[in-house]
Amino acid sequence: MYLQEGFHTYFIYILTNKAKSVFYVGVTNNLKNRLLKHKENILGGNKTFASKYNVEFLLYYEKFTWIQEAIAKEKEIKGWRREKKIALIKTMNPD
Repeated sequence: MYLQEGFHTYFIYILTNKAKSVFYVGVTNNLKNRLLKHKENILGGNKTFASKYNVEFLLYYEKFTWIQEAIAKEKEIKGWRREKKIALIKTMNPD
């Protein structure tokens, strides 16, 4: 069996709800599918943070090659105060 060597892609992302009252920070290897899963959880009434707060709007994402770096960044951002998260989001999404 031939194993293809190469790089992987991982993302950290920040989502919010319509009122922009909460932030959800996550990590994934497939951003599009992960966003769909969040939407399904909201529509399906699952007991997740995303469904409880209707978190579905992508505000920010960042791409990584190594999962360890993505996880470290996710943990770092989760520890930030709201103001610092907003400043990060505005680097990509000023509105």
